Amino acid sequence: MSKFTSRELRERRHRRLRGYLSGTPERPRLNVFRSGQHIYAQVIDDLAGHTLASASTIDTELRSNFDELKKVDQAHEVGKAVAQRAIAAGIKQVVFDRGGYKYHGRVKALADGAREGGLEF
Repeated sequence: MSKFTSRELRERRHRRLRGYLSGTPERPRLNVFRSGQHIYAQVIDDLAGHTLASASTIDTELRSNFDELKKVDQAHEVGKAVAQRAIAAGIKQVVFDRGGYKYHGRVKALADGAREGGLEF
């Protein structure tokens, strides 16, 4: 049995990823955070420390579309929304930061939605 909780293990994986993965003004980082109920995505310029675009399942303009959708489908829509907002901010290419989560399920659906929305990574 592990002496660390699953959250601590995820945070360790994320810190390890962040050792070599960073967002620049030319190619910002698309960060994903997943909670039990919601999913959040941010496009971040790490050099300036600014969030350039974001979307989540708690956004009021997106939330009205989520009544009958499963969480994976909601994540796909959040990916498309963050891509649309990033492109409006002049961002076409990003570095994908899965946040220590497995590239599976909601995280993969968000990435697929972002690619479908026009982001390249």
